[in-house]
Amino acid sequence: MNTGMLTSIAPTVRLKASTTLLPASFFTLIDSIRRNSTMNNAPLKSGHALEAPKAPVTRERRNRIDTDKVIERPYLPRASIAPSVEQPDGSARHAEKYADYSVMQQHCVYWDMDGDGVIWPIDTWRGFRDLGFNLLFCFLAMIVVHATLSLPTRLAISYIPDPFLRIYIRTIHADKHGSDSGIFDTEGRFVPCKFEDMWTKYTTTNDRSAHPTTMSLYELWLFMRGNRLAMDPFGWVASFLEWVTTFLLVQHDCMVNKEDVRRVLDGSLFFDIRQARRSQQGWTKGWGLGGDGFIGGEKLLPFGL
Repeated sequence: MNTGMLTSIAPTVRLKASTTLLPASFFTLIDSIRRNSTMNNAPLKSGHALEAPKAPVTRERRNRIDTDKVIERPYLPRASIAPSVEQPDGSARHAEKYADYSVMQQHCVYWDMDGDGVIWPIDTWRGFRDLGFNLLFCFLAMIVVHATLSLPTRLAISYIPDPFLRIYIRTIHADKHGSDSGIFDTEGRFVPCKFEDMWTKYTTTNDRSAHPTTMSLYELWLFMRGNRLAMDPFGWVASFLEWVTTFLLVQHDCMVNKEDVRRVLDGSLFFDIRQARRSQQGWTKGWGLGGDGFIGGEKLLPFGL
């Protein structure tokens, strides 16, 4: 007998409880199923509720419930691949090339220009310039990134801070901060279900049956705000800077695409953007800040800013 049938007969059965030989626990079970059926929209065999009436946020931010139909055990972090429902094998060629790296390390290898496992400030400068950012943005990014992210990766190697503020890819997991999305775990692995939840919890459709693949700037703001932890101003600022930079890089018609965000997280998109910007066509997404003469997707300047 399914949940719907039990729910429909619950009132009738409850009225006859005193006149039957069935134990009282049976009717308690029927009432529990009836209450749970009105509290959640997901067919859980256990009958556990996914939404709590007195916690409205549980209804406002709904998890995706069908990720496991495409991705095997999506709650298990992936060490070296970043899968999604649309791309269950992730960025296959990129993941194969950097199979010995965690996904968080893959996110950073673009910035390691000489492949020595160390990111110098000049590497960060060059990396942002190749992505099309202008001189001022690149300078500020270089200062902020290395002033805040060098020490945690250095402490895993030496107690003496790096005088050159270099970032070490081997220990990049130490740069995970609070108030983030949880898509990366504390070891730098990729958690598929967290990535999928991002697109159902914070898009304004708020429909479990809908599978949005784009997010507006406002929705991205809701996402950042929803992940804030108490007493974590560093995490708030770090998350804001990371996602605003991502928006500047990949937005199209003021929307970010799910596949672009996934490829930013695993680092594969950076290489494609650099290659596109070196061509005549350029990178047709993002706002562009004139770093290579492109403003948006059009080359309007004969020189870079």
